Amino acid sequence: MYSIHNYGEMILDVPRMEAYVRALRAAISPGCVVADIGAGTGIFAMLACQLGARRVFAVDPNPAIDVARQIAAANGFADRIEFFGALSTRIELPERADVIVSDLRGILPLYSQHIAAIADARRRHLVPGGTMIPARDDLWTAVVEDAAAHKRVTAPWLENAYGLDMRVAAGILANDISRINARAEQMITDPAHLATLDYSAIESPHFAADVRLVAKREGTGHGLCAWFDSNVGPGITMSNAPGEPRLIYGEQYFPWPVPVALAPGDVVAVKIRADLVGDEYVWSWESRVSSATGEARAQFSQSNFMGEVSSPAMLRKRGASHVPSLSEDGEIERAVLEQMSGEHSLGEIARVVAARFPWRFPRWEEALAVVGEVSSRLGK
Repeated sequence: MYSIHNYGEMILDVPRMEAYVRALRAAISPGCVVADIGAGTGIFAMLACQLGARRVFAVDPNPAIDVARQIAAANGFADRIEFFGALSTRIELPERADVIVSDLRGILPLYSQHIAAIADARRRHLVPGGTMIPARDDLWTAVVEDAAAHKRVTAPWLENAYGLDMRVAAGILANDISRINARAEQMITDPAHLATLDYSAIESPHFAADVRLVAKREGTGHGLCAWFDSNVGPGITMSNAPGEPRLIYGEQYFPWPVPVALAPGDVVAVKIRADLVGDEYVWSWESRVSSATGEARAQFSQSNFMGEVSSPAMLRKRGASHVPSLSEDGEIERAVLEQMSGEHSLGEIARVVAARFPWRFPRWEEALAVVGEVSSRLGK
């Protein structure tokens, strides 16, 4: 969950802010209604008021929405901005918006529930023919030469100074994606277009693409670099591509298990996909490197699922044939939920839980922390 510090960093990202301000200025007309999805501390909502919006809905489950409420009051916008401390997919707005503005991306736009939230907001919260900001994101990839990024993945496990064989961990981390800040000259291939995410029509959060990358110079490939170009509004763009003004997002790095020497004309065939599972994306990338004459050089099949450390016992618990029972922590949470009937205070619930599990909570005040956490997560 983003902190107030994180939101401040976003505000200080001048190219990002300038693109959004220009898009808002182009889209907002006096008297219109604006919905700020993922409002955070509310800067887009405040700007919408400055630009003449009649009514603004600021939506975010993050507690930062309460800070946004205070900022709105300090700037005289409290009467025009209505705040919703919830996911946009779980609320009904009093009226549909003429403009929906959001920035729910991570390093790439395929991040958590971004696509699902935007598709839902377009269907339920936007007037027909209304404006989505941003309008479209295009995804790109290229082979990157970044020895430092690769070393951060492998060095602790392949180059430790203690004489220990720790290669197993290096194999796991070769499947772990991360954020980098690459330069244009580090790209060994020209970029290939992966997909266009058109927010006026997108429905599926899943993605798959096959691309062919051709080395334009000699170099050592350490993996794939991916980024997005955003059409924020008519004629208004921003990009986290290597070589563009630095944005807060950085670029996404898909490492290879080992570096591969490339010569001009070498071909890297890539299959890349992202599948939303719960609230997280499972990324898979297959890379097949061959010479200009078709001779196989290297082949890798990777997934960030393989970068997660799961014991056999943990995996068994997820199997369809597993018959589960509650752990002690599960029994405690069930006891809390049983009391959350709208008739008991948290203090009363804590006393019940402490009496039922005295070995865990010698004092009822110790149970109150657990009860409060469950209430904040599942209560209303």
